[in-house]
Amino acid sequence: MKKLVCLFSAFLIPAFLIPLGAQPPANSTWKFAVSGDSRNCGNIVMPAIASGVRASGSQFYWHLGDFRAIYTFDEDMVPPAKLGLPTTPLTISAYLTAAWPEFITRQLAPFGTLPVMLTPGNHETIPPATMAQYLQQFADWLGTPMLRAQRLDDNPQDHMLRAYYHWMNRNIDFIALHNAGTDQFDAAQLAWFQSLVARDEKSPSVQTLVVGMHAALPGSLGDSHSMSNWAQGNVSGRAVYEALWHAQSVAHKKVYVLASHSHYFMEDVYRTETWKGKVLPGWIVGTAGAVRYRLPAGTVPGPKAMTDVYGYMVGTAAADGSITFAFQQLKLADLMKANQGKYPDSLVQWCFEQNKQLN
Repeated sequence: MKKLVCLFSAFLIPAFLIPLGAQPPANSTWKFAVSGDSRNCGNIVMPAIASGVRASGSQFYWHLGDFRAIYTFDEDMVPPAKLGLPTTPLTISAYLTAAWPEFITRQLAPFGTLPVMLTPGNHETIPPATMAQYLQQFADWLGTPMLRAQRLDDNPQDHMLRAYYHWMNRNIDFIALHNAGTDQFDAAQLAWFQSLVARDEKSPSVQTLVVGMHAALPGSLGDSHSMSNWAQGNVSGRAVYEALWHAQSVAHKKVYVLASHSHYFMEDVYRTETWKGKVLPGWIVGTAGAVRYRLPAGTVPGPKAMTDVYGYMVGTAAADGSITFAFQQLKLADLMKANQGKYPDSLVQWCFEQNKQLN
């Protein structure tokens, strides 16, 4: 198994040799893409996302967590019985052994040499999966030359691989946070984050902070499925929000907050009574293959709030660090094209039409 994982990693390592911070002309715009939650049907949806992201000219793709279900078989590995597809029986042990390596070969490999940034979701720590196993399996993505150089530039004595990290691209600080367990944000991560934001506030070369995580910070429109759900998350999540609000309102930095966890698309998620007068630009984009959830009660469906969709956001960054985000919705034809000859059409259609909760 170790040899197999090494082969998978070696296949993708060329992506990490490309400098993510390669600078375009100072007066130009540039793009990146983001979404999360690719369990259940991710093997079918993610290749279509990869195709679209690559065609968009994005410099990297950021996955916000929940790669595989872990607590049960993903439908793209064990198709629904009602489809009557010929399958090879899969034991729980065999599934758990194959789940993450299959995520690498089926969902990450389609990006080719395009860098992929990873943030863990709560399903990455569902027993028997652990954070230690996550760090081992995805060390090639968490310890790229670019991320290692950024970590050592921050602190020459810091040689520890972590699930949370940051990197600079031009005048934007991208900050990947880890809230995949109820012990997060712990004291160490919170101290690291607050120190980083304080440093960014003082730096004239940092104009923008883009913060990505799995579960949304407390007080969002998706509050029922967010960091509000556990005591540590509610307290530390609010501390992170307040630090970002200070960066925006006092230090006059541009701030954007990205999350997934809830399996729908929604923007302006912090325009709530909780954060009245302290609204940060925020999005939830859990649309990479997971079973689709219903929108929160009282939400009016429309371009800014959609479910039963798959897709990703493309962020277009301007020279001044301002970013505009646009959701790119995938159609059935996109999934069919990306999976031609790889999965039965009936399974692709099931994922597109029926991979959803009805209440």
